[in-house]
Amino acid sequence: MTIVPMRDLKDTVEIERKCAEENGPVFVTKNGYGRLVVMDIEYYERTMHKLYEAKTVNEGLADIESGNTVDGSEVKDMLGKKYGF
Repeated sequence: MTIVPMRDLKDTVEIERKCAEENGPVFVTKNGYGRLVVMDIEYYERTMHKLYEAKTVNEGLADIESGNTVDGSEVKDMLGKKYGF
């Protein structure tokens, strides 16, 4: 984990290098307290993808728990009727 003071944000090339080197977020502090998080766009996209996957799985589990499901053979029959196969 990399932590840098706010004043170091002036050196954008160095911050970019730290983000790439860390392959994760760089935490920025102001007066000793956390204020910002800077990260490489690839790391951000991977993180957002993981969050989306976790959200989707949780929604599916909630559907199962609430009984909001359809049997596979029923789905096959419905699709067969709708699309003629």
